[in-house]
Amino acid sequence: MPELRTTIPVLPEGATLVDSHCHLDMEDYRDDLQQVVERAARHGVSGIVTIGIDLASSRQAVAIAGRFKTVRATIGIHPHHADDVDQTTLDELALLVERNRDQIVGFGEIGLDYVKRHVAPERQRSALIMQLGLAKELGLPIIIHDRDAHEDCLKLLQSEGPFDQGGVMHCFSGDLEFARTILDMNLYISIPGIVTFKNAQDLQAVAAQIPLDQLLVETDGPFLAPVPFRGKRNEPLYTIYTAAAIATLRGVALSEIARHTSDNACRLFACTFSSDEAPTS
Repeated sequence: MPELRTTIPVLPEGATLVDSHCHLDMEDYRDDLQQVVERAARHGVSGIVTIGIDLASSRQAVAIAGRFKTVRATIGIHPHHADDVDQTTLDELALLVERNRDQIVGFGEIGLDYVKRHVAPERQRSALIMQLGLAKELGLPIIIHDRDAHEDCLKLLQSEGPFDQGGVMHCFSGDLEFARTILDMNLYISIPGIVTFKNAQDLQAVAAQIPLDQLLVETDGPFLAPVPFRGKRNEPLYTIYTAAAIATLRGVALSEIARHTSDNACRLFACTFSSDEAPTS
């Protein structure tokens, strides 16, 4: 994989990108959130989906989406917080959606994480099942977190599906065979900045070969910044570097990756994003 230059790749006129997964509520953006959102918009990142990982961050995500025309929110309970998932929490999430339909475009991130195991796997699976059911009731696409839990994640998605509103396997970490299984379930695959890392051959193969109409790009900011910012804070602007790397891998123009991934994001999340980077209040 060739090194990317620090100079920001330039999107062709009229081309835009959507960062399909970022955590704008986190402390890393506390001091310069407006500048982060505006900087992304100025360089063609016309949409950002900020992700809820617990009840508090879901509320914060909705509030942020209310401030910026380029931002939409999702709500849900991350597997690290699966012990918090009970009927009361589910009711609170449903109420949040009822009151904020204009801002909320997805349910997640939810899923399984067998790497850190902050919560026992069986409790994670139970929480995932409950939230998948609520997502279907609310008519929202699902945003799935899967770390070293491919087999169990796949079993639950198959048993609890189909998901009429679709969904995405975010920050994809499997190989091409697993990717094809996910695509067969009519889910999108989202590629993070890891694709720019030299040792990310499996992810590069996925990014190079899956159908463009099931591909999304994301930062997972503030985490996983792409080369040449690896190890630093990630931000939505850097989606451009990920898209440029995918374009190189596929031997196509950056504009083609931008067009397909932006169209896919708008289709999945059933929304459009304004190019006006100014806050609404």
